[in-house]
Amino acid sequence: MNYKIKNHQNVSRNCLVCGIDNKFGLKTRFYETTENEVIGLFHPIKEHQSYPNMTHGGISAAILDEVIGRAIMSHYDQNTFGVTLELKMSYKKPVPLGMELKAIGRITKDNGRFFEGTGEIYLPNGELAVSAEGKYLKRKMGQVTDAEFFENEWIAPEEELPDEIVL
Repeated sequence: MNYKIKNHQNVSRNCLVCGIDNKFGLKTRFYETTENEVIGLFHPIKEHQSYPNMTHGGISAAILDEVIGRAIMSHYDQNTFGVTLELKMSYKKPVPLGMELKAIGRITKDNGRFFEGTGEIYLPNGELAVSAEGKYLKRKMGQVTDAEFFENEWIAPEEELPDEIVL
């Protein structure tokens, strides 16, 4: 499936999922689609391993938690995100290491302070590997962090914005 891309999302310096300076992080890049979904591109490495050559299930949970929690930004702005209240995972296939993978998340219900969403991780051949459902508390960044984070940590990625991403 082809997704038209309308925007990229900021990343931070030290986050496990998107941190550009975290040497053990996933360094995920997030893109908003014209359908208000968010696609995360990530590349698990050997430090993310559980069984040989497989990404740890907790890493899969982290990426899906992040991509669903960030989907709210596509509906509001770069400073609105979700604080996880509940996350339910379903593991279908092993997630390999050493290759670019794609996760997609969306909002399924927005009730003011709370929202719900779903997300999936897809293998390079297009097969579904992991899915998740979550409930989140909607928050502005200023409600959970300080001005120093905005000045030093929350930055626009330097990569060019792709026209589309294929899952």
